[in-house]
Amino acid sequence: LLSDPIFSGWFGFIVHSQMHTSSSLFQCRSRTPFVSLKSRVVQHVQKKTSPGGNSSTRRTHPLVVSASIKPEKVDSGSVSFVLLAGGVGKRMGANMPKQYIPLRGQEIALWSLDIISALDEVGEVVVVCDPSYEDVFTGAQDKGLCHGKPLTFAAPGAERMDSVENGLSACDESKTLVCIHDSARPLVRPDDVRKCMQDAKTHGAAVLGVKCKATVKQAQPVGDDGLVMVAQTLDRSTLWEMHTPQIIEPQLLKRGYAHVREVGAEVTDDVSIVEAIGEPVIITEDSYENLKVTTPEDLVAAEGILDSRAATVTA
Repeated sequence: LLSDPIFSGWFGFIVHSQMHTSSSLFQCRSRTPFVSLKSRVVQHVQKKTSPGGNSSTRRTHPLVVSASIKPEKVDSGSVSFVLLAGGVGKRMGANMPKQYIPLRGQEIALWSLDIISALDEVGEVVVVCDPSYEDVFTGAQDKGLCHGKPLTFAAPGAERMDSVENGLSACDESKTLVCIHDSARPLVRPDDVRKCMQDAKTHGAAVLGVKCKATVKQAQPVGDDGLVMVAQTLDRSTLWEMHTPQIIEPQLLKRGYAHVREVGAEVTDDVSIVEAIGEPVIITEDSYENLKVTTPEDLVAAEGILDSRAATVTA
């Protein structure tokens, strides 16, 4: 489990994207949802024209396309950090939401609060949580885990997209980026967050993600008894699992929300809102250690990663 904490047979949902390039960027043209799994995976496809004029499909690494564009500097204090901590976490089987379970002596949610708030680019912290848990974060602020950044609260919504919208509404409108992070991901690395911020500043939207290591199959139901069968095996070389933070220009995100509300669409992550209005989203390569603690097995894996990091520091 520790050697492969992310892919232990679990995923969230898969989005199959047909892409084309414009100004050295991939732009989503269509999205077809596949079988519901545990985390979000995207597939990138680029079309090219052969010398004879016939269109063919060529798969390419999305990071290669944007590599020639120099990332823009993110100004100090220009980012709103929205921490999503309103989930219930039923799969953990605990008597409290998973993000408040202790991890090596500290609530899971406070690990990423500390890590991301410490970045100079962050100018404010907005925590989306049930009011009954606000004291967890005010107590963390008193201990210095917000690193002097102002702390604001927003109420969770019925769905993730509602919670994010509430958090966005609580942000300072002068900020140029909003950094949205799942509080159940305690192991994100600051350098990866900073690189994702730079990509978002340069292109409008960016998300941390990792290349898929597992074989992923598109499935379809068979009958009404819950049985499913394989429809096709997807090309693993084109698939990426989406993590958080997902970092977006606030006005771009607001425009996306207006669109999905108008058409009645439901999305389960933030960059899908940007994709829905045809805007490009850059994938910033992440570490496989940035796992989401959802099950007791994930908690064991997270403890092992923290122990390994501590041993490295003291070595």
